[in-house]
Amino acid sequence: MLSVHHCNCSSGPLIGPPSLQLTAAGGGGEEEDRAAMSALSTDHHQGTINITLDNKPPASGIIVAGLSMTLGVLSNIVALIILANATKHVRRRSKATFLLFATSLVATDFAGHIIPGALVLRLYLAGGAYPQDYDSSDPLCQFLGGSMVFFGLCPLFLGCAMAAERCLGVTQPLLHARLVSTTRTKLSLSAVWLAALCVALLPCFQLGSYKYQHPGTWCFINVFEDTRQADVAFVMLFSGLGLASLAVAFVCNTISGLTLVRARVRRNSSYMGHHRRTSAKSHDIEMVVQLVGIMVTSCICWSPLLIFGLMTVTHSYGDRIGDDLATYRTLMIMGVRLASWNQILDPWVYILLRRAVLRKIYIITKRQADLKASTLRRWEIGSFPSSEKTAATAVKKV
Repeated sequence: MLSVHHCNCSSGPLIGPPSLQLTAAGGGGEEEDRAAMSALSTDHHQGTINITLDNKPPASGIIVAGLSMTLGVLSNIVALIILANATKHVRRRSKATFLLFATSLVATDFAGHIIPGALVLRLYLAGGAYPQDYDSSDPLCQFLGGSMVFFGLCPLFLGCAMAAERCLGVTQPLLHARLVSTTRTKLSLSAVWLAALCVALLPCFQLGSYKYQHPGTWCFINVFEDTRQADVAFVMLFSGLGLASLAVAFVCNTISGLTLVRARVRRNSSYMGHHRRTSAKSHDIEMVVQLVGIMVTSCICWSPLLIFGLMTVTHSYGDRIGDDLATYRTLMIMGVRLASWNQILDPWVYILLRRAVLRKIYIITKRQADLKASTLRRWEIGSFPSSEKTAATAVKKV
């Protein structure tokens, strides 16, 4: 998803395209119109008020949105190229399964950055939705809202599935070898995408609704106005599934990490066995480190939107928002901006946390540590003669 940018959040929602003309016969409401819309230019001619509104977003916001979209596309393309090269040389079946999951995750992030991002950019360039479209969702809003839900749940589901698969591979390698295959992995991926699609299509069956969100440049689940029980249930389902996926991924990655640490501590076999097990464990460590990075990124990027959505819809349904409407709108915009960064950062988690990169970081760190230790030893050895000389001089004086 492309990050949502807007101008002048405190001035209320964006109300229409760049120019909007309101015509009123007579002069009865003239003073009220002036007070409410002081920023508008007013032209009086024969008892008619012509008001021109110019709320077009600044060019800087469009540039930032374009740069964000470009960065996301390039990041995902680089990750896909690296994954394609890694798949050609992979030999271990567990590694092949992990690469299939990782490729699917990056490809989903790529599509999730292009499709909703292009629609958001289109709305942004058009100046936002018309005021009358805020309450009635048009097909564009329905598609954009469904895309944001679908491409939001898919990375969370995939991260959870990858963590569960690695947890099984680390803790029960024989059972993993018997159960996990390429065909079953592809079926699991299809089930993940189908589950996310089913959730995104619920508003088509009147189970929730998508509406334009402030400032009219993006669509999401209705959490602000005229919220019904179906809207509350929809948000609870979306947020509940997302938070549950993060929790399961956290538990599985924790178990995998602790198992690998315990195995490393207990390792005391012969040299050949030691070499083989070290090679196997290094692959497991690489995959678990990448999964932890993906999980941390997802938690940071998605938790705010999932939590803010729950808070907003519950307060809106209970008529407890009141004067805090602007605050809740700001929270939702912050949440969707953070969520959009997940699809930019996920590829870099894989790119930077590969074994080759980790090995280079380890070598550099070790060299720095050895250099410091060598310097410290030289300093200590150099200080001993002076200490002995001082002690001998003191004895002579006595």
